[in-house]
Amino acid sequence: MEINDIHSFLTYYSRIKDRTRRLFECIPTEKIEWTTSKGKFTIGDIIRHLALTERFMYVENVQLRPSLYTGCGESYAKGYQNTINLYNELHLESTEILSQLKPEDLHEKCETPGGHKITIWKLLRAMVEHEIHHRGVLYTYLALLDIKTPPIFGLTSEEVIQKSKI
Repeated sequence: MEINDIHSFLTYYSRIKDRTRRLFECIPTEKIEWTTSKGKFTIGDIIRHLALTERFMYVENVQLRPSLYTGCGESYAKGYQNTINLYNELHLESTEILSQLKPEDLHEKCETPGGHKITIWKLLRAMVEHEIHHRGVLYTYLALLDIKTPPIFGLTSEEVIQKSKI
């Protein structure tokens, strides 16, 4: 997928973010800092990580600036609602900045925190992959907590199998 128009990309990315947000409604407020084991991201860490890397790594790099990402712990947002608010507020800020990109900007090269030069549209594509990866981790965490989650595209695997029978 090549990104040549920032507005069509942002429309697509908004739908990606909405699918992640649907999971937030499944998280019991008292489980926001639950983790699989000591030293691993908590549910809240994952949500804050998505918000903070989007705004302070990806969006900074796209502006040809170095990453400002410094972590994702509770010091950035404590508690369920504050964590969700951080995710939403930083995404709005990111969208506002990204919407200013011109088609020619998308074909410039920027530098990642690892020192790699990458075309801006490719870094935006990586930002989407990053969101989807961590959404998958949220699904796994919620499954480990035995919390029912919504099917991502309307049907569960079992429902697809049932409807596929001839």
